[in-house]
Amino acid sequence: MKRHGILNSHISKVLSDLGHTDLIVIADAGLPIPSDVPRIDLALTLGVPSFKDVVSAVSEDMVVEQVILASEIKEKNEETLTFMNETFSESEQKFVSHEAFKQLTKQAKVVIRTGEVTPYANCILQAGVIF
Repeated sequence: MKRHGILNSHISKVLSDLGHTDLIVIADAGLPIPSDVPRIDLALTLGVPSFKDVVSAVSEDMVVEQVILASEIKEKNEETLTFMNETFSESEQKFVSHEAFKQLTKQAKVVIRTGEVTPYANCILQAGVIF
């Protein structure tokens, strides 16, 4: 058994396989997931696990170069935006429309679905490098 880090074998494998600029999505319970993008469905009940819990765990194991968020988060979910700003203070941030965000999910290596049910609690994380 692992001593530290993410215990979910699917997420651990995806993070280990990422190369520079690869994308992963951490999504709320309602984000449409493209049929050809692998899904890791963690949703258990409404709100469980939370977007923040999953982002926190992933951010500890992943070098994140850029974070992409829907611009609508600025008005519809300031609490989550503040959390993202604090969590990824060293990463570049990019805002796109929610429609453009959904199109970008087609390029992801995986979508990790949470049980989150607050508006626009979705992010695309672009992998960086440790050197």
